[in-house]
Amino acid sequence: MEARGSVKGKHSQHPVVLYALSTCGWCRKTRRFLESQHVAFDYVYVDLLQGNEREEVITQVRRWNPGSSFPTIVVDDRAVIVGYREDELTEALDL
Repeated sequence: MEARGSVKGKHSQHPVVLYALSTCGWCRKTRRFLESQHVAFDYVYVDLLQGNEREEVITQVRRWNPGSSFPTIVVDDRAVIVGYREDELTEALDL
């Protein structure tokens, strides 16, 4: 499993970043939901990062979600959704 990557999709009008853990069931459900809705997004599996890169990403996540829980989804670099929330994702992404 890659620590970082991008998923292409026909819904790309909103930049989306999924911060997740590779072992998290809710993170997997969130990713599956985004993929099923054909949303383009970048992802970062924080637990697969190491060293300074991991610390930098954790600092980014805390900026959006001080509790650092996962999944943390950032939409348009201004809105954050914490946890598996299909209804909030649907609204934020205009699906």
